[in-house]
Amino acid sequence: MKLKIEKPFWQVLSVGALAGMRSASAPAITSYLLSHHKSKTLTKSKLSFLQSNVVASGLKYMALAEFVGDKLPFTPNRIKPVVLVARCLSGALAGAGILKASGGNAFTGALLGGTAAVASTFGSFFLRKATVKATGIIDPVIGAIEDALVVGAGIELARLA
Repeated sequence: MKLKIEKPFWQVLSVGALAGMRSASAPAITSYLLSHHKSKTLTKSKLSFLQSNVVASGLKYMALAEFVGDKLPFTPNRIKPVVLVARCLSGALAGAGILKASGGNAFTGALLGGTAAVASTFGSFFLRKATVKATGIIDPVIGAIEDALVVGAGIELARLA
């Protein structure tokens, strides 16, 4: 099936925002999308691995593991420098893949995706903390709601292509 991304700018920003919420989700969603909609522009690119069914499956399991790991008490805050860099790189990889697949510039996609990931990391961190404080609901429950938002947004992104 041919890849048809009609609004790549918004999809790159969206997948970058998802990386800020769950770092493994952005590459998983991107790889799922690209493995089901092969792009000729990625075939001879360094990003071609994103079109692999094996990579898509592996990234999906990594994202599922992150959903569990996020709820553990020893998991570091997403705004810690090392974790923040990982989320930025995740958004950059996903953004580069989507924009390149749609015929755009991979560097621009990486810049947009990474920037959206950083912004979303801080936004989702402080929103989650404020929600826990305002509602009295324990953090893992709010985290599960965040997981559901990420999954729902990922499904919608996959439908756009």
